[in-house]
Amino acid sequence: MANIIIQLSKYIMILLITLYAFLCFSIFGYRDPDRKRRMLSRQTVLMFLIHVLAFVSMYLATEDIKMLAFYLMQVALFAAVILLYTIIYPKVSRLVVNNMCMLLCIGMIMLTRLDYASAVKQFAIATAAVTVSLLVPVIIRKFKLLSEWRNLYAIAGLVSLAIVLVVGQVAGGAMLGFKIGGENGFNIQPSELVKIIFVFFVASSFKMSLEFKHIVITTAIAAFHVLILVVSRDLGAALIIFVVYLVMLYVATRQPLYIIAGLGAGSIASVVAYHLFSHVRVRVVAWKDPLAAYKTGGYQIVQFLFAIGSGGWFGMGLFQGAPETIPVATSDGIFAAISEEMGLLFALCMILICLSCYVMFLNIAMQLHDMFYKLVALGLGTCYIFQVFLTIGGETKFIPLTGVTIPLVSYGGSSLISTVIMFGIIQGLYILREDEEQAIERQRQLRAKRGGKETGAKRRKASDDEERPQAGRPGRPAKRKERARPQQRIR
Repeated sequence: MANIIIQLSKYIMILLITLYAFLCFSIFGYRDPDRKRRMLSRQTVLMFLIHVLAFVSMYLATEDIKMLAFYLMQVALFAAVILLYTIIYPKVSRLVVNNMCMLLCIGMIMLTRLDYASAVKQFAIATAAVTVSLLVPVIIRKFKLLSEWRNLYAIAGLVSLAIVLVVGQVAGGAMLGFKIGGENGFNIQPSELVKIIFVFFVASSFKMSLEFKHIVITTAIAAFHVLILVVSRDLGAALIIFVVYLVMLYVATRQPLYIIAGLGAGSIASVVAYHLFSHVRVRVVAWKDPLAAYKTGGYQIVQFLFAIGSGGWFGMGLFQGAPETIPVATSDGIFAAISEEMGLLFALCMILICLSCYVMFLNIAMQLHDMFYKLVALGLGTCYIFQVFLTIGGETKFIPLTGVTIPLVSYGGSSLISTVIMFGIIQGLYILREDEEQAIERQRQLRAKRGGKETGAKRRKASDDEERPQAGRPGRPAKRKERARPQQRIR
């Protein structure tokens, strides 16, 4: 009986997440706020239905009562996030809140399936991160001098990355961060937070000046960020920062030559990295032919592809597959694990949810009038979606593996905290956009009111001029009468 429920629930979950993904994009086609509110409420209901079905399936498969207790804790967290954001910030983007909770929900489901201890730790970090993120929109809205702290952003970013070179620990061939609190402590990966700081640095720098000399200085500082990451062998973060800078540079300057030069420099740097770093060569060789390099680096990609293939379109059902055999399934391989047990259709809908987040980020960026905030929204959106591309592209053998995670879904405290803060910044920018639109609307109404008063005054003045006798011209009325007499004679 339990197997029947598990198999049935996976089809229902695929249907529910398909409806959720459809609402993510269809909501952009409506202007009626009441209709949008109803669609967003349906999204919330769909998310909680997917959540309860997944945990019922896992409870039936394990008969472990702690699954139900952990489920109730997660429900409380998601409900608190939605309620607190909408109560504290009435102008908040409910779509961004819903998508953040949905991606967190998918991640918690899969982490609970793979490693209960890691899921509990992820839940604790998510609770703390969401609590902090509730303060971020206030900071974005109230602090008007964020665009003036260019030097502070540059120093903070470079120092944070340099610390890793001194006290960092090597993991997977790269020096990503360091651990605090002993063996059971937390891993700190500064590059995750530096991505946000870097976006603020570039945005403030380009707002300050777009002269060629100034762009050269900004490019040099950005190159130092990338160089430190390359030296520490965190090539995934280096690639993200490089692409984010190119996108922000092009949008700010509208000069295709900068993009061409940047892509050329990036291509040369890739060739140099291939010859300098052995783990880069291993990943490239494994990407070309993972089966041929099965024992020397291709094992991980082969397991990813086997998991995706064995799951098929509809998946094998929770606790019905073997995702625990996937190397680092909780972080680097979580997309393959989701595809194996929840189905490729479910995983594709998750990608669509990520894309809808990016579309919303771009929408906010295009409608903001301040150059600094516009570039911040664009940079954060590019950072988010490119990281999603790198992770899923590596797991599906579309590109070589880079070792980055899917934001909000994969296990990783630093990645989770930085992404939740990123979503909080986007919410603050969305509220700023609403404030700008309200200010513009008030100015229009004021101009219209003034214009109406001026038009009314002009009309009254013209009417008075017609009715007022024209002093100093006594002969004019007489001439009019004389002109009228011959017309009466003609008739």
